[in-house]
Amino acid sequence: MTDRSRPLFAVLYDAGAAPAGEIGAGLADLGDIVFLVPRASAHVDQLLPVMELLGEIRTLTGHADADAELIREIAPDGILTFCEDMIRPAAELAATAGLPGLSPHTARLYTDKGMQRRVLREAGVDRTRTRVLDSLSDWDEALRTVGLPSVVKPVTGSRSKDAYAMRSEADARAVHARLDAIAAAGAWAPFILEEFLEGRPSEPFGDYVSVESACTPSGITHLVLTGKSPVMPPFRGTGRIWPSHLPRDEEQEIFDLVTRALEAVGADSGYAHTELKLTPGGPRLIELNGRLSGHVNMMAREACGLDLVRVAGLMALGEQPYLPTFDFGGKVHFQYNNLAPLAPSTLLAVQGAEAVREIPGVTAYRNFVRPGDPLPGGTTTLTLDTISGVCEGHEAVMRTIDEARAALTFEFRFQDGVRSVNGLKLPQH
Repeated sequence: MTDRSRPLFAVLYDAGAAPAGEIGAGLADLGDIVFLVPRASAHVDQLLPVMELLGEIRTLTGHADADAELIREIAPDGILTFCEDMIRPAAELAATAGLPGLSPHTARLYTDKGMQRRVLREAGVDRTRTRVLDSLSDWDEALRTVGLPSVVKPVTGSRSKDAYAMRSEADARAVHARLDAIAAAGAWAPFILEEFLEGRPSEPFGDYVSVESACTPSGITHLVLTGKSPVMPPFRGTGRIWPSHLPRDEEQEIFDLVTRALEAVGADSGYAHTELKLTPGGPRLIELNGRLSGHVNMMAREACGLDLVRVAGLMALGEQPYLPTFDFGGKVHFQYNNLAPLAPSTLLAVQGAEAVREIPGVTAYRNFVRPGDPLPGGTTTLTLDTISGVCEGHEAVMRTIDEARAALTFEFRFQDGVRSVNGLKLPQH
């Protein structure tokens, strides 16, 4: 039961950038929570006991009229979400209730990669060759238009699900066969074919970065530029580094590009997560997202004592909270995620967790997948764990990450039998 002497937040919830516990902690002193959840979600089922301790739970129908009636019944003071799949519904319900939030149009631009690229191109901030595949009959013309190397991914996808790189004609044939299987299974949704952006040599770091931004009617504030560790195939992100390893002038160039991109899509509410490739010709936009990046709130709390969920709650109430420059105390902070294999498997055991926690520079090691949990495989980013830490410099960060990975061994049951995989070898699986 909520106390209506306090503000009430409607949080559209499913697997996303912040788990239920973090949301509850961040909003605890601001108001009460009603979680609005989809009808069927394994993540919601798993977190249900936690959510029941934090607030009420109501189920969305997925039908606009019925859900609008539900939001009128609940009468929240603020609506927010940290889940990619909930960005559009949250925007529509906020508009229905007359509450602060993304406009439905901007929410659509964040979540429709084809429309997003078109708007960015028209605004002069992006020149990436693209073509939307409304059906597989568009394949040949799209491939001629975009060429190789290129990337194929769902127009409305997230976490690298069904994202594929194509460098050769053989790759293109294999991806076409995969998309044909999706269509034959009745699961087709539009894909986008994009020019592959070649990164510049960046080892031992990844050849891309991201920017976390807070957007309000009075302007855009870039909170932090995040450096990256190298991706696991095909495009699955593994780690975040604060501050980034880039020089100040390049950092400002990236911030300026992101500001122009966010202005082009009308970003004036909530958070934005922008990914950029570091190419020999300068930074290029990969995509804009209308939410925080995964695990970033945890990292902000640990690195500089700022709870971004709480800030999101204040923005959802129409406030414009003061956002101080992230202060890392002259240190370099990191998170690293080991990722599940591409092949379907079951996690049987993890060895080395205590050894990782004893490594100088490591501040925490958390498991997200338990022994016995099935892992579906595929290109979707599924994190097995998080290694958090703080070091004196960027080189020390990369050494510490490698030492921690080397200390871990994961035992999986694959279709062809049980296999023990050292953390350094996970990218090969």
